[in-house]
Amino acid sequence: MIQLLVFLPLAAALIAGLGNRLIGNLPAKLVTTAALFVSAALSWTIFLDIGLAHGAGYSVRVLEWIVSGDMRVDWAFRVDTLTAVMLVVITSVSALVHLYSWGYMDEDPDQPRFFAYLSLFTFAMLMLVTADNLVQMFFGWEGVGLASYLLIGFWYKKPSANAAAIKAFVVNRVGDFGFSLGIFATFVVFGTVQLTPILAGSAAMAGATFNFLGAQFDVMTTLCLLLFVGAMGKSAQLGLHTWLPDAMEGPTPVSALIHAATMVTAGVFMVVRLSPMFEAAPDALTVVTYVGAATALFAATVACVQTDIKRVIAYSTCSQLGYMFFAAGSGAFGAAMFHLFTHAFFKALLFLGAGAVIHSMHHEQDMRFYGGLRKSIPITFAAMTIGTLSLTGFFFTSGYYSKDGILEAAFANGSEASMVAFFVGALVALLTSFYSWRLVFLTFFGEARWGASEHVQHALHHDHGHDTEDTTDSDHAHHASAPAGTGGYHPHESPWTMLAPLVVLSIGALAAGFVFHEAFIGAEGGTVFWNGSAVFREPLAEAMHHVPAWVVWTPGAVMLIGFAIAYWAYMASPTLPARFVAGNRGLYAFLTHKWFFDELYNAIFVKPAFAFGRLFWRGDGRVIDRFGADGAAALVSASSGAAKRFQSGAVYAYALVMLIGLAAAATWVLRPALLG
Repeated sequence: MIQLLVFLPLAAALIAGLGNRLIGNLPAKLVTTAALFVSAALSWTIFLDIGLAHGAGYSVRVLEWIVSGDMRVDWAFRVDTLTAVMLVVITSVSALVHLYSWGYMDEDPDQPRFFAYLSLFTFAMLMLVTADNLVQMFFGWEGVGLASYLLIGFWYKKPSANAAAIKAFVVNRVGDFGFSLGIFATFVVFGTVQLTPILAGSAAMAGATFNFLGAQFDVMTTLCLLLFVGAMGKSAQLGLHTWLPDAMEGPTPVSALIHAATMVTAGVFMVVRLSPMFEAAPDALTVVTYVGAATALFAATVACVQTDIKRVIAYSTCSQLGYMFFAAGSGAFGAAMFHLFTHAFFKALLFLGAGAVIHSMHHEQDMRFYGGLRKSIPITFAAMTIGTLSLTGFFFTSGYYSKDGILEAAFANGSEASMVAFFVGALVALLTSFYSWRLVFLTFFGEARWGASEHVQHALHHDHGHDTEDTTDSDHAHHASAPAGTGGYHPHESPWTMLAPLVVLSIGALAAGFVFHEAFIGAEGGTVFWNGSAVFREPLAEAMHHVPAWVVWTPGAVMLIGFAIAYWAYMASPTLPARFVAGNRGLYAFLTHKWFFDELYNAIFVKPAFAFGRLFWRGDGRVIDRFGADGAAALVSASSGAAKRFQSGAVYAYALVMLIGLAAAATWVLRPALLG
């Protein structure tokens, strides 16, 4: 079963990709979508059979892969409760995204390539989460990086998409370098890359040290920090986060699949998979906690000032990933995975809902040019409202159970880092509620403002037979004084292929938390088994059910405060945001420039890299080319010029040269006698 589940998306990708326009759009879509729905059905079977039962799981050996010295790597699939959760998330969201793309990409001329890339990404992600060893995990890790590059830059004629794809690829290579070093070091320490002996032997390595440059370093802390660098890159944590918002240049289904539910959660999955290693390195867990909390705060503050609907949701994703990491850093690995599970439903719902809005608005993404859409696209409005309720942790939605579980677990841990994470998480919950409802109010309420939209005006020109320049770039220069009004345009609902996934995801966003919270977090005093060992510590599982009442009510209270502020600013007093910006221009500039990370990296890395490139290019021209390639060419040219003077065609000239040569040879031979 597991072999079919994993390899079906690969087979579909090969058929659609190699067949391409030869087989046409419909067969490519049918093959890839059908394959993903079959894989999703098999995933739910495994999840219900193994995942909810917390069974020990099993491994399936496919073939002998690498044998080099002491290192032996088999290609094998590891199926346990953690794998089952990830299989459900990946295949369910991917299947729905495939179906959604039927409508969203309907007018694209290169649909087979797009669907092939989607299925290829899904296969790589499945390889990552079913890996039985670190090398196989790295194979899937790099595979999703490649597929992400291809999908972000799918519209390769668009310069901003190419730039975003390259940025994602380069930033992830930084993280992957740390991950690879962690794998190398893990093999040196444990003598294997197989997960089972590594996880079983991690506790025994706690406290072990090694000497480096005369200083002692903790072995497990070093290993875990190196591995965590890889997680930071793939899951867009603070410092290696800059690629995620720019990745919104790809088609919206890509955003939903890669940057909401699957690839960006790979780092969280890796930390939870290797949780026994991190349990043996408390200092590394502290770093994970602080990085997660800082990321959650950073992304939430930036999301509050974004005007691009997809970028708001992208920064929200970054922030929610921070929640997952500080949960893992607090030892609440079950809570981290629970939030990963519920987040897949409501964040994919929000991204696909945003795509439906963009589709209805002729690819306009600026929320300042929306307004009043709830009556025009009521199903999309209902779906995005449900997604917003779940994201903000409204009572008894999926986000309510998982986010509250994380905050309670952080408080129950009691360490300094976890307490900081708790209070930061509470503040982030308030900001999340604010920017989420800001998105809803700007998009669906108030007066219609789309008459000033460049994309809508472009659509109207086409509707009336005018020839205008086409553009797919979402970054347009608009003026705040642009007049409101519809301009005769009427947004409409998306086709059923786009709405059906919204309905399914809405059910998950509402009910997944209630249905599965006991299975993930465990009953009072219980223990959740992920890797065949208890990684969700029993004392913490029990303690989080006995936190003070104010801790339990804090997430709900701040959620309501955030909603009230958003309603006041964007419904009751619409001029308030402009007055606030006018009085706080420094803060506004700091947030709109995303804490100046891009500018800082440009100054530290990009400009010096270009300067070094120019220096070496000039050195190459003035030294290597001058004395190397150009010098050799000049020498050959001069020598040939001198030699051709002897090619006169006169017999006496050739005889003279031969005589000179004969004399020189005789002199060389008789040299010892002449000198003696």
